[in-house]
Amino acid sequence: MNQKLARRFGEVLRKFRTDRDLSQEQLALSVGLDRTFVSMLERGVRQPTLETIFRLCKELQTKPSEMIRRVE
Repeated sequence: MNQKLARRFGEVLRKFRTDRDLSQEQLALSVGLDRTFVSMLERGVRQPTLETIFRLCKELQTKPSEMIRRVE
């Protein structure tokens, strides 16, 4: 994933999270991640694994394909 895609993924992740009124901490705890990692994902500093995308999407009640579609 290049830097532009990583930043766009972070924007999409933040939108899904805030639309559901979840804090970074709440989302992180529910999927077994650290809050700082969620923050890094949202800022495009880190890139998610496929497993992480699926875990996030399950908690955010969306399909991974929908999240990826919005990144494109």
